[in-house]
Amino acid sequence: MPGAAVPESECDVLIVGAGPAGLMLTAWMARLGVKARTVDKRGTKVFAGQADGLQCRSLEIFDSFGFADRNPGPDGAIRRSDSIPDTLVGVSRFQEVVLHQGRIERFFLDHISKHSSLRIERGVLPEALAIDEGSVDDPLAHPITVTLRHLTEEEATPHQAAGAASGSKNANGEQPSDGLFRSNLAEDDTDELIRKSSGREGSTEVVRCKYMVGCDGAHSWTRRQLGFEMQGEATDFIWGVLDIIPLTDFPDIRCRCAIHSADSGSVMVIPRENKLVRLYIQLKEIVPDASGRADRSKITPETILKAAQKTLSPYKLDYEYCDWWTAYQIGQRVGTNFDAHQRVFLAGDAVHTHSPKAGQGMNVSMQDAYNLGWKVGLAALNRIPRAALKTYQSERRRVAQDLIAFDHKFSRLFSGRPAKDVMDEAGVSMAEFKDVFVTGSLFATGLSVDYGASLLVAKEGSPEEQGDGTSLDATAAGAAPEGPPLVGKQHLATNVKMGMRFPSYQVVCHADARPWPFQHFMRSDGRFRLVIFAGDVSLAGQKARLDGLCKALAEPGSFLRRLTPGDAGIDAVVEVLALHSAPRRALEWLADFPEVLHPWRPRSGWEYDRIFVDAESYHEGHGRAYEGYGVDKERGCVVVLRPDQYVAYVGELEDVADLERYFGAVLLEPEVWAGRGKVA
Repeated sequence: MPGAAVPESECDVLIVGAGPAGLMLTAWMARLGVKARTVDKRGTKVFAGQADGLQCRSLEIFDSFGFADRNPGPDGAIRRSDSIPDTLVGVSRFQEVVLHQGRIERFFLDHISKHSSLRIERGVLPEALAIDEGSVDDPLAHPITVTLRHLTEEEATPHQAAGAASGSKNANGEQPSDGLFRSNLAEDDTDELIRKSSGREGSTEVVRCKYMVGCDGAHSWTRRQLGFEMQGEATDFIWGVLDIIPLTDFPDIRCRCAIHSADSGSVMVIPRENKLVRLYIQLKEIVPDASGRADRSKITPETILKAAQKTLSPYKLDYEYCDWWTAYQIGQRVGTNFDAHQRVFLAGDAVHTHSPKAGQGMNVSMQDAYNLGWKVGLAALNRIPRAALKTYQSERRRVAQDLIAFDHKFSRLFSGRPAKDVMDEAGVSMAEFKDVFVTGSLFATGLSVDYGASLLVAKEGSPEEQGDGTSLDATAAGAAPEGPPLVGKQHLATNVKMGMRFPSYQVVCHADARPWPFQHFMRSDGRFRLVIFAGDVSLAGQKARLDGLCKALAEPGSFLRRLTPGDAGIDAVVEVLALHSAPRRALEWLADFPEVLHPWRPRSGWEYDRIFVDAESYHEGHGRAYEGYGVDKERGCVVVLRPDQYVAYVGELEDVADLERYFGAVLLEPEVWAGRGKVA
């Protein structure tokens, strides 16, 4: 009898891989209401180990989703060469924290469940991919065909080595978790899983989708199907990782620190929760073979511990409790392409690999997905033109290139021995190491990311030079065939940089006098935002300027009205927030401000948290937001933010035509959303 028919289905977005990058994308799909599927070949999420450092920008992103709260020298002595704050002071309201990947994945899973019916399909992996190139430019088409294979529970459970130090136990009273199967020292098992499961009836299905994103790691199956390459190099540096409760007399064991030894390699100490400490240990005795690969069988927790003991000597180090361990080989590579036809995308380790010393792996991967998620989600819903999707490679590949350059220098300084004196050119200068660490700290936070000119960012300059070199053609911001690109007026807000994330300062809600970090109101809900720095509206002339802007915004033909579906509120697509500098008691938020700044809801009344004042809080002091943002306290300005809180445009309160031009280029008319209108 012929076999059963292979089931077929459609979805808007298929996400391959349910690590932090894949879950970040899924969270966007949940918030935007996109019909999506997320599959992962592993049977369970991560429960121990893996990435654990969260940088400032990642915490800001979590908050926008609503769940941020959830070495020895020649004499044998180790000396402190210097000490600096682990997080730069004043750059963000959040500081770097350590939280293991399993808990971060749980935060995402809970958030996805709260906002949608989407679920992670585990034990599922793709085995075939085809793209209909004839229909990739049709925004309503499903040009991607993927065959998915469903694995058995046994197939979806990776093999883990049993080698562990004698007597050590993990949180379950068992041998500590082996992370080598996820390491770059391990061979990819995707093809083997497909081979083993072939021929089992009912194990495959066919999915047709508008967009696909491969978040499937350094061995990315998706990247291989597209024929894309990774450019860069591997080094001979092999590092081991232990998550242990240390038994030690080393005085800085609860401080993040780097220890360089004269002969035994280096160690990085990362204190964690519940007395755990993560140790990154250089394994100088593990040398790659002629093919460049290290022998995994020689790497055990005992091997890693002995290497750490040599570096920390004369201090003692041992443990009874080991939660997780792994090893990896440092390599810096970046993908040649981040997408195919702006239909199939790659994110995270699938397009960049590097050492974990600067705590960038998980953070940059999630930020790739954060950048891409709202774009591909709104494109799938037909709310933004597909031209906007070109900015993903331009913006994020440039970040990856900068990351590789930083990591290349930092990892080599970290892996080298200390210089004996100023004449020792082969050694590492501790002063140089500190300088690189300090200058790289702002980059590491994720707060120095600066996206170039494009359809989405109205800044001056060449999109190609400011990005990764990708040609954006006519997609520079607001470009029209007969006119130059739209360029914002950066001088009006000197510290609100176009192309960079909107910074946060304390403001006071005008309605109830409660202080807030302004960034708290830039939620990741898919909306663009128009932030009106209204200035000193107690002055008649400035009040007239604000009233004129708000009247234009309220007109039936304005972008605020025109681009909003008839059954939605006026702020459904573009939310308007106002921050003024007048004395709070001199104005009434309801009587003295136009309704566009405090919309009325038939079921819930006025919106109370749209108008803010730069004033002193009764209990929290003065935020001096205008000063921090670099905006004139009397005249103000307007700022447009993308859904990911990056600054798109800065202009005068009178620049309504520029606002119309910007939003007219980046947002499609509501009749186009359902495919009834002509797509721009």
